Amino acid sequence: MRTLARQTGAEIVSTEAGLAEIHTRPLQGTMPTETALSRLLRGTGLRAQALRGGGYRVVRVRPPRPPVERGRAPGRIAAATPPPPAPEADIVVTASKQRIALLRYPGSLTALPGTPASPALATGTLSDAVRQVPILQSTQLGNGRNKVFIRGIADSSFNGSTQSPTSIYLDDVQLNYSGPEPGLRLYDMANVEVLEGPQGTLYGSGAIGGVIRLTSNSVDLHAIATAATAGVTMTSGAEAGFDLAGMLNLPLARDAAGLRIVGYGVRDGGFLRDRDRNLRNVNRAETAGGRAALRVDAGNGWLVDASGVGQWIDARDGNYAERIDGNLARRTVIAQPFANRLLFGRLVATKDWDSGLRFVSASGIVGYDTRETFDATLRTPGGMVASPLTIYRANHEKRLLSQEARLSRSLPNGNSWVAGFSLVSDRDILSRSASIPGLERTILGVTNVTNAGSVFAEATFAFTDRFSLTGGARLTSARTDGDPSATPRSANFVKGRLTQRVDPTLAASWRLRPALALFARFQSGFRTGGLAVAPGVGRVADYKSDAIQVAEIGVRKLRSGATGIAFSGSASIAHWTNVQADLITQRGQPYTANIGNANIRALEGNLDWVPVPALRLQAAFLLTDNQVRGQIADLSKRNNRRLPETPPIAVHTGLSYVWTSHRLHPRIGVSGDYIGRSVLGTGDFLDISQGRYWTADAFAAITWRKADFSLVLNNLTNRQANQFAFGNPFSLGVRDQVTPLRPRSLRVGITTGW
Repeated sequence: MRTLARQTGAEIVSTEAGLAEIHTRPLQGTMPTETALSRLLRGTGLRAQALRGGGYRVVRVRPPRPPVERGRAPGRIAAATPPPPAPEADIVVTASKQRIALLRYPGSLTALPGTPASPALATGTLSDAVRQVPILQSTQLGNGRNKVFIRGIADSSFNGSTQSPTSIYLDDVQLNYSGPEPGLRLYDMANVEVLEGPQGTLYGSGAIGGVIRLTSNSVDLHAIATAATAGVTMTSGAEAGFDLAGMLNLPLARDAAGLRIVGYGVRDGGFLRDRDRNLRNVNRAETAGGRAALRVDAGNGWLVDASGVGQWIDARDGNYAERIDGNLARRTVIAQPFANRLLFGRLVATKDWDSGLRFVSASGIVGYDTRETFDATLRTPGGMVASPLTIYRANHEKRLLSQEARLSRSLPNGNSWVAGFSLVSDRDILSRSASIPGLERTILGVTNVTNAGSVFAEATFAFTDRFSLTGGARLTSARTDGDPSATPRSANFVKGRLTQRVDPTLAASWRLRPALALFARFQSGFRTGGLAVAPGVGRVADYKSDAIQVAEIGVRKLRSGATGIAFSGSASIAHWTNVQADLITQRGQPYTANIGNANIRALEGNLDWVPVPALRLQAAFLLTDNQVRGQIADLSKRNNRRLPETPPIAVHTGLSYVWTSHRLHPRIGVSGDYIGRSVLGTGDFLDISQGRYWTADAFAAITWRKADFSLVLNNLTNRQANQFAFGNPFSLGVRDQVTPLRPRSLRVGITTGW
């Protein structure tokens, strides 16, 4: 359908679930759009309704027949499909909760690529894909420890108790609240959507930078399917790694119930040396996990989905080096391991009516625990030990409960609306200790409990078939209570501030041509305050909630046929007040504070050009500029008053070619990325340079029968640039830490399905 829409210029939309799993017969010849669409949908259980003012809406008239393709790979491998078709998000933006056609969506949205430009997505995490998507930036402390930022809305390079500026959702349920992104492996994902800018109206507190929504492949109720992927990664001058994953889709009662199971194991081979301990490859990390989903079609339009996730990350040492031996070695007395456990549960009930009305109830529970160890031994600037061996440990235990219920409706005339309520309860427990030989001392920690309730509504009004307005608001009441204690006790909470606010949305979309539209948007968001560790040993302090307002204008063009140009671009300005940030003192002690106000300007663009059916060129860029005003910034040099992790320029380019007529379906491609200079944090102490480097990757793949073989070469030129200059907070003051790129590596992989 999306190819037909581009070839004819007609708007074809649908609110039906499971369209990506329906296969249609090819069409040839010249005919009216309505005739072509009718023939395309013949035998699928779908039909097209003509919309007033032009366009068509696809609706279901009976349950679909079983799909022709019986297997689906667990994860999106490099160049798994020919490049011309665009992703499913080109039809409907599901993350908008109103199922709006992309051309009508009044805001910036990025779908992470699943074709040659993104080989990292085959086995990687969100952090792995960041450098190929310029609007995303990430710290690089290690999987399960990284923070992801959208379009320059970055608060801090350090992990603490503040609410994350980027909200991550897995299948309608919030996956994170505070701290880093969990590092979930992206196996068996249908798509990844990035909603840019604050999403306070639809997603509530915390989504001040935007929302990343992970959508897993749904359970197939009709046919048994299995798939597997395996790969070996060889790194120059280091140990090898591997990845292995499998998927099983099993109908339990045909057309009524089914089960889908995914399991995986990954080893990221180490490549750093420790000179003092005479060890090589110290930064090895291993990940094991799995997902299970159960779907029940209860009849009369009701679907019930229950799913669970378990993932464990074990890194045996820190992921940083010092400026010695080519930036791939360091000197430490002890290992600094990291452990991460993620447990996730979800229950979603959906009811669809023939009128287009939809009800969704989504309940979720997340448990996220981390264990960190640091070498806190004092050293001289020359690296000599200046104190007894000191070990610092920090443990975080997070529990997140969420419930959302909403009603929505998409009408044939282009109007749509959504309304609902949500409840969120988050408990974040930080416990700390420090030890020297023969003595261990507990340091004061903090427990924060946040409870929030909100009601929201948003509606899109199509005044004509070309022009529509979107408006909405969210009313939220939230409070964070804290317990400053070494051993958290729920009976000793200090009542925090009660935050009550309204976050509005106002947006417009104007279609200039069948495949070209302008949009404008204003939206706001906020994060709650709370108790946090303060400078000094055993101290805590209160920090305020912060808020952001963003205005943007943009343009979006879809490709009208199998070849041609698709592009999008936008300009935005943001005003961020009372910016919350997790920081460290010059002695390495963590603390949280409001650092002031910030203004952020951004210009972004994306180009996707298919000059001939086999050739595809992609390019994307982000330009940002920001300025911070506050106590830390005002006492620093003028050029050190910047937000962290926000390079002024980031660029990605990719070129791929597919031999579509060859029976082995060979594909090749290259890509290049540039990251400008950024800093570790605001102010003179954290003005540590990072970034300012470029990298190149390449891939080749062929398909033989049901197997796909691929070669992916990363860091082609073996660059040794500094991604993120932080590994150990207690030796950061020496200012010689780097987090280097992984040396040149080659992954040999195979994916198959039945």
